[in-house]
Amino acid sequence: MAVAAAAYRSGEKIKNEYDGITHDYTRKGGIAHTEILLPDHAPKEYLDRATLWNAVEEIEKNKNSQLSREIELALPVELSAGQNILLVREYCRKHFISAGMCADICIHDKKDGNPHAHIMLTMRPIEKDGTWGAKSKKEYLLDKNGERIRLKSGAFKTRKIDATEWNDKNKAEEWRAGWADMVNAFLEKQGEQIRIDHRSYERQGIDLIPTVHLGVAAFQMEKRGIATERGNKNREIDGLNKQLRQIKARIGKLENWIKEERTAPPTLWEVFSEITNRSEHRT
Repeated sequence: MAVAAAAYRSGEKIKNEYDGITHDYTRKGGIAHTEILLPDHAPKEYLDRATLWNAVEEIEKNKNSQLSREIELALPVELSAGQNILLVREYCRKHFISAGMCADICIHDKKDGNPHAHIMLTMRPIEKDGTWGAKSKKEYLLDKNGERIRLKSGAFKTRKIDATEWNDKNKAEEWRAGWADMVNAFLEKQGEQIRIDHRSYERQGIDLIPTVHLGVAAFQMEKRGIATERGNKNREIDGLNKQLRQIKARIGKLENWIKEERTAPPTLWEVFSEITNRSEHRT
């Protein structure tokens, strides 16, 4: 349920008008900042979290409808709390608000070195008149003569296509790359040398094994000195990566030694002579 998720992320008390259930998370700690961003033509009452997500649940008629999309972002500890708010706000405006989505931003920070942002996004675009747009539309399928295909029921054969590009597989890559670019721009502006890369080690050409994400619960347990399955996995991966770096360093030294010893590859005659000489010595 979108209302329940919004209440939990924001640490608020919100009543779901659909089923009458009130979700109260006002005792939840670590809520550093919350805000809602809307397209210019969206109704201003959607700035209220309860109004927004109850409207989302009201517009959906199917029980299995997807009500929202959530994106979680790890925030750079090198930036201040205020800078991170500006970072997330600018990122949402560029990639989501400009496309017609509403964004519910909740930044969590328990001062444990793991500040992060939860962004809940609406699945339907806001039309210019302030109403909810369609998620998808029907397209008639045509035969080889360009005529609509009639079914036995009398209806025409159709297929469902997305009304927006938000579910396109390339969008996730675009949003991840956009986040990395914006974080790096903020870090550079603050004079920080560290940079992030949204690509996997394999795509970056880095011969290392990626660690697994700990998650909030495992992170807290590890911080208190309690070993977790994911923590043990990451320690094992760190050990393997250390061995990989050592092997790579040895290979590099060997390659340099070969370059110093021989500037050109040996000829077939030289190889044959070397083998013959070794055989004579052994004899």
